[in-house]
Amino acid sequence: MNRKVSYLQHSHYLICKASVMVAVITITAGIGCKSPQKPEQQGATAPNTAAAASAMDAFSATQAYTFIKDQVDFGPRVPGTEAHDKCLQFLVDRLKSDSLKVVVQRSSAKTYDGKKYDFENIIASSDPGNPSRVLICGHWDSRPFADQDSVDPEKPFDAADDGGSSAAVMLELGRVLKKYPAHIGVDLVFFDLEDYGQQTDDNYPHMEDSWCLGSQYWAKNLPQGYNPRYGILLDMVGGKNAAFPMEGTSLYYAPDVVHKIWNIASDIGYGAFFTHDKTGQTTDDHLYVNKIANIPTIDIVDYHVESGDYPYWHHKHSDNMSIIDSNTLKMVGRVLVKTIYSENSTATP
Repeated sequence: MNRKVSYLQHSHYLICKASVMVAVITITAGIGCKSPQKPEQQGATAPNTAAAASAMDAFSATQAYTFIKDQVDFGPRVPGTEAHDKCLQFLVDRLKSDSLKVVVQRSSAKTYDGKKYDFENIIASSDPGNPSRVLICGHWDSRPFADQDSVDPEKPFDAADDGGSSAAVMLELGRVLKKYPAHIGVDLVFFDLEDYGQQTDDNYPHMEDSWCLGSQYWAKNLPQGYNPRYGILLDMVGGKNAAFPMEGTSLYYAPDVVHKIWNIASDIGYGAFFTHDKTGQTTDDHLYVNKIANIPTIDIVDYHVESGDYPYWHHKHSDNMSIIDSNTLKMVGRVLVKTIYSENSTATP
């Protein structure tokens, strides 16, 4: 997460300038140009209300909380460390135990400080043969330093919310999908090397696109013909007193998807938390999923518009289990489950 720049600070990254946002979208091999679909095309009416309700009730915030603690107990999941390797194995084993098809996408990248790191994106798919699909994604690595903390800024931190919460919610979604198969396929993608980006006040030469290295690679290396209806990125979705406004990059690329999901949140009683406040455009993993892969993707991210900042634990040692709230995990999980199970298998992908 970068420091505050101009009018907006994103939890991980540099602010996207308007000129960047109107750049020509790169089309990857095998992926055709596709516009965000209208809500009725996305199957806004639940094909099986009873199954959707059962799946929502099955999402366990207690289990999601435990999944965060499991990750934190390994230590900071900084690429190139033993904790990172152990957490990778934990995530893969957990996903396979829920009968998901799991692929580990391995590569390496150079970071802004001239270092080279191996990284692993994890792709876990339910109902992999179903051509109608939805993408749920988030990063699982942690930043190597608490650079916004006045105490020990060079040391890594637990990253319970910033990384741990998104991975945990996806793990719990995998468990729900095993128990209650959806009408569509779901791809859970865990991006690596997301949080090793450059701040604006360091002493290194500027590196363009220094954040979200794992998602950039994934977006450039999609399976032939991969074309989900839309994507949902999760970022810091487990903190206390969370607020999820409509994020600017999401509104730029996929406004229909934003309104679809925020309406679902309102319908099930979470309208006070999924607010209609709007942020500026930010650079998060979803930017590259939109720009490179041309998949309309939105970001559910905790941001307090009224204070113009992200929560106080942003890239600090205070991002630990003490700030995780099961109520927030439950809310986000239920919104995602309702969204997935409201999809109609016969809708045009």
